[in-house]
Amino acid sequence: MSETQKSIYYPNKAFAKEARIKNMCEYHELQNWAHEDYEGFWDHYAKEKINWIEPYHTVLDESKAPFVKWFDGGRLNVSVQCIDRHLVDKKNKVAIIFEGDNGDQQMITYLSLSQKVNRFANMLRNQFGVKKGDRVVIYMPMIPEAAYAMLACARIGAIHSIVFGGFSAEALRDRIEDAQAELVITADGAYRKGKPYLLKNVVDEALCGSTPVKKVCVIERNHEEISWVSGRDYSYNELVANESSECEAESMESEDPLFLLYTSGSTGKPKGVQHNCAGYILWAQMTMEWVFDVKADDTYWCTADVGWITGHTYIVYGPLAMGATTVMFEGVPTYPDAGRCWKMVEEHKINQFYTAPTAIRVLHKTGEHEPAKYDLSSLKVLGTVGEPIDPPAWKWYYEAVGGSNCAIVDTYWQTETGGHVVSPLPGATPIKPACATFPLPGIMAEVVDEEGNKKEAGEQGLLCITRPWPSQIRNVWGDEERYVKSYFGDVTKNGKPVYFSGDGAIYDEEGYITITGRTDDVINVSGHRMGTAEIEAAIKKSSDVAEVAVVGKPHEIKGEGIFAYVVLKNEENLGELIETMKAINNVIKHEIGNIALCDDIVFVPGLPKTRSGKVMRRILRTIAKGEAVTQDTSTLEDPAVVAQIESCVKNGVC
Repeated sequence: MSETQKSIYYPNKAFAKEARIKNMCEYHELQNWAHEDYEGFWDHYAKEKINWIEPYHTVLDESKAPFVKWFDGGRLNVSVQCIDRHLVDKKNKVAIIFEGDNGDQQMITYLSLSQKVNRFANMLRNQFGVKKGDRVVIYMPMIPEAAYAMLACARIGAIHSIVFGGFSAEALRDRIEDAQAELVITADGAYRKGKPYLLKNVVDEALCGSTPVKKVCVIERNHEEISWVSGRDYSYNELVANESSECEAESMESEDPLFLLYTSGSTGKPKGVQHNCAGYILWAQMTMEWVFDVKADDTYWCTADVGWITGHTYIVYGPLAMGATTVMFEGVPTYPDAGRCWKMVEEHKINQFYTAPTAIRVLHKTGEHEPAKYDLSSLKVLGTVGEPIDPPAWKWYYEAVGGSNCAIVDTYWQTETGGHVVSPLPGATPIKPACATFPLPGIMAEVVDEEGNKKEAGEQGLLCITRPWPSQIRNVWGDEERYVKSYFGDVTKNGKPVYFSGDGAIYDEEGYITITGRTDDVINVSGHRMGTAEIEAAIKKSSDVAEVAVVGKPHEIKGEGIFAYVVLKNEENLGELIETMKAINNVIKHEIGNIALCDDIVFVPGLPKTRSGKVMRRILRTIAKGEAVTQDTSTLEDPAVVAQIESCVKNGVC
């Protein structure tokens, strides 16, 4: 353990005095309240935070668990939560600060946001026939229209499914078909590192052949030449101009779906994670207020993309629900130089800065001394998301960016949790670097064994949430059996299934929780979870590949890289290793996208399998790390293959 990890960093006293949760006594009071009166706790905050169209009659219904209902009988609209209720006293306040890759800016007030979202919603209804319950796929760059599209869907009760703009045509097509979406909203393209890139051509490729899609709405951001399919493709810029800026919001039940977001799992097919209206928006707002301690006049910046859950909850829904000013950034942190982020912090006087450890490592490596060139005194809270942060990156972030004056909230959560579940509170929690610390008030997260028995300090266990919470995943779209099996099939407590995160964790002597990593076959690449089965399924489409096993390998920038062990159909192809490697990565690029490209590909004579045919990935992970294999290999069908694989990895060839 490094000296940084051993240290404890206490909250800034001046900041703590003004924080919503000011000390650990207040934290424990809230958590004790939730333990003693769980429904009363959530009832209080639901009535305080949400503008209900109709009140609910039941706080929590667990009668059909794990298919639970929160705030049953209540009616609301999420776009009203995020926009309309702020128009009384905040209509001229900036809701979204947009900064483009090339430095172009837009300041979008709550009044302007209302008008743009209403026009977008009317266009969806009038021009595309979208109605409540329809699925709409959004394949967009980081531009304001992405937020308008999300909120417009919420306003009319359509279910949006955003697909990250870096995913391939094949991955986009799979998600369109699973959601049975009839409309795709996209853009002609966007800008990255000063150069335009196209998105519409990826949509065109995805829609080749038979798909459910009937129409495509195209935002013209780049105004470049693209192909237009008559009767299918329509210009947003032309259509929206004719729509009214008034649009009646659909009255939605608490448990009506708000959005789907596809995430990788331990099987090849991505899961359509379903989040519903009331519980999701409640927790999005509460965590904004508690974890970042955002105040009325603060400017908050999350650097994520709206294609991931972080962008959903902490760029759009959370900040806007509480009436904050949120920053949307189209570009990359190192363009035109490694001072870009700090220049933006200085110019916009940003108070909370939330990013991934991958970005922090890149900024540290490429611009270690850049923060000192800018006035970063507006910063009050720094955040990290997606993966544990390593001590050297944490230390630089704390000292160089935060001036040793800002709390770093190392947030643990997942697509499935909807919002943070384990995290420091900036005004209350004594922070241990690289440690998620404690469950948030109302979240019953524990480190347990498979029977739900709480682990002692120092004992490796499974991170579970033992009671339902409002923002939890409600279903896997179209697959209830997979929902139950994926999240409630591994751990029980008092004989009842509980939510298992898929992550291991450990308590220290003071009850702090440290996340130790995945226990299933999922790789965390730059904070984005990639299922090994999905990557393997793509690689197997290469004509040269007979078998493949994929594992994660530590990576100094991305946290984890992708390491593939490939068995070729014909060993004569070994003479063209470089070309074969390129071909495999090209298949991955086509099937999934650049985010899943392999950092290492090693060709091996076979894989370490048990007599039942199961690949022993823990052996492959050990070899990928360059460590000695100490696991028992006696159960393998061919124990000798382990030494052969080790030789291949060492020499780079078989």
